[in-house]
Amino acid sequence: MNEREFAELAAGRALGALSDADERRFTEALAQHPEWQAIADDDHDTVADLADSLTPVSPPPALRAELLSRISTLPQVDDADDARPGAEKEADAAAASDAPVVPDAVDRDLDAPERSRAPWRRRLFALAAGLALIVGAGVATTTIISQLQRPASVVALDEIRSAPDAEQAEVRLDSGATATAHWSGEVGKAVLVASGLDDLGADKSYELWFVRGDQPIAAGVFDADDGKATALLEQPMHAGDVIAVTIEQAGGSPSGSPTTDPIIVIPTA
Repeated sequence: MNEREFAELAAGRALGALSDADERRFTEALAQHPEWQAIADDDHDTVADLADSLTPVSPPPALRAELLSRISTLPQVDDADDARPGAEKEADAAAASDAPVVPDAVDRDLDAPERSRAPWRRRLFALAAGLALIVGAGVATTTIISQLQRPASVVALDEIRSAPDAEQAEVRLDSGATATAHWSGEVGKAVLVASGLDDLGADKSYELWFVRGDQPIAAGVFDADDGKATALLEQPMHAGDVIAVTIEQAGGSPSGSPTTDPIIVIPTA
């Protein structure tokens, strides 16, 4: 882990928004690089200063709607407290209330013993409420909502990188372009990150495939933006799959099978 990646984790920790996997990564990185403690302390102090110096505001309606929409699509968990029928109602009522909303995470003491972690839904709401505080300081609401609406490929890439069995492999094309496949058997997903790709125009698309034995399985299409792309393969990954990319007509091969030789081939075994 480099210092920039640690700084991203430190910011999430200051808001109490890290997953269990990212919490472990944060702790391990800090143990290896104690000189990075100042980064974590700065983030903690910044969040505390925001809570002390800004007038708390309720999350704007658009943010509340987006947050609750995200929560409704996430799988149920076994946490007894989180499974209570009233848990979501409490979050809904807090968001709809005219009372100021201040997340508990802002006054968290990094030197104190670790408290019991709140259920993930409450952490998500605390993060949204913390962001609403920043709205009161003049940051545009649209910027906050755009962060909640990150592309599925970016969200999946974060999941994969946080997984204990995360793997990656890179290939370089004859054109000089590079492509890196990221995957995790535990997560069951794969993401391709490429740069230096050609602009295919409106009549063609890059198409992703899982090659399972001799069987190609279509896994979505993507376009390159200024030569760059981060694309999620839209099928569950199996151990030993080969990740491939071909150039097809716009929207992908109509037959469901590749019509050209692959320009990218990355084995995962």
